[in-house]
Amino acid sequence: MLGHMIAYIRKEKKLTKAGVAQGTNINTGHLTHIEKGERNPSHKVLKNMCKTMGIPYRPLMYTYDKELTEEQLAYKVVSHIPYDKIPTFTLADGLIECPTSVAGASIAIKISDTSMEPRFKKDSYVFVEFNTPLDNKDVGMGLHVYPKDENIKVLGGSSDHIILDINDSKIDYKVGDIIEFNLDYESILFSTASEDVKKEYIRK
Repeated sequence: MLGHMIAYIRKEKKLTKAGVAQGTNINTGHLTHIEKGERNPSHKVLKNMCKTMGIPYRPLMYTYDKELTEEQLAYKVVSHIPYDKIPTFTLADGLIECPTSVAGASIAIKISDTSMEPRFKKDSYVFVEFNTPLDNKDVGMGLHVYPKDENIKVLGGSSDHIILDINDSKIDYKVGDIIEFNLDYESILFSTASEDVKKEYIRK
């Protein structure tokens, strides 16, 4: 996956292999092997490569040792990953008391709009615990659902919601509009078994 991401970003930024290789201080052949997924760059090489391409390196670090399925390759899933963006946090509200019900929380994130409703209300806080195992219902809905509108990017997901970036879509989506997805086998099983997903069975 890492090699596919590097190749996609380099081409999107209209950079040559020779230019990226020179800026990273590796030879072009080595970069070719990396882009084909035949080799993984060291962390130092990856950081230098990201610096050369003008992007943060942390998002690409998460793709180490991850493989793409045939379906993900066919869908060109790497084009839907926001490689140049990271979450934002603010300390404008200072510190907040940590409830005993979430004693393992590391940070609290304030929800500033209504995009997460009804699960999270505007101006409420979500308490996040770092380095904790995910519940099994929160696994499987990330990059395994693919919008039929290829200009929509999947930013993340959980048991009962999916976060989408529709800014690049040519369709002017409104609240209440339906967005269709293709699902892989894992996500079909998840949605069938989950109590959080509303299911309607249609006979054809």
